[in-house]
Amino acid sequence: MPDLCVCVPRWFWPAWLQEGDAAGDPETGIEWGFSLGRVKPPIKPGERLYIVAHERLRGYAPVTGLKLLAGQYSICRQGGAVAVTIPETIRGFQGFRRRWWNIEDEIPFEDWKTEGVVL
Repeated sequence: MPDLCVCVPRWFWPAWLQEGDAAGDPETGIEWGFSLGRVKPPIKPGERLYIVAHERLRGYAPVTGLKLLAGQYSICRQGGAVAVTIPETIRGFQGFRRRWWNIEDEIPFEDWKTEGVVL
């Protein structure tokens, strides 16, 4: 399963949290998209999109679709996000990467919204 990982820039973290359907939040029924540009990401519905911010893995959401809008691909998600992390510092990056750790290495991340966040 080619789960993917993307980064939320530090400056955008507060706005990203406000989107909705984050881990632990009530489901809104809205479909959200993470835009990545013109390169089609190798991911399908049912796979996981992991989020990195402030040099930590923050969790994942099940992918609901992949859309091309105005020449840019967006990986879509709705509810069902899960807060997890791994014991590793992850430097920010652009675009996407395939998951490089084993799912068994993931641990729950209770304070995922705030731990290590520097604005």
